[in-house]
Amino acid sequence: MINEKDHPVAWVLLISELDEAREHLEELAREMSQAGSIEESEFAVYLGHVYAHLNRCWHSRNLDEDIPVDQWAEYSRFPDDLEPVG
Repeated sequence: MINEKDHPVAWVLLISELDEAREHLEELAREMSQAGSIEESEFAVYLGHVYAHLNRCWHSRNLDEDIPVDQWAEYSRFPDDLEPVG
């Protein structure tokens, strides 16, 4: 896995994906709390967006550069080498 010392730019990009996921989850929770409901289709879009950030974070954990544009969709897919826990 990359680290800040050896790959500072890639590390910042990795952290950025986590920050984006957190921000979108906070926005979702805030909007749901305020509205008291949410349409399933809107909920799916929000969670799909959060998953895309988390998935890119996982897939780029060993990448020492930015995600190549032509691989963006692949890096956004749910990983097949990570089992949910809990």
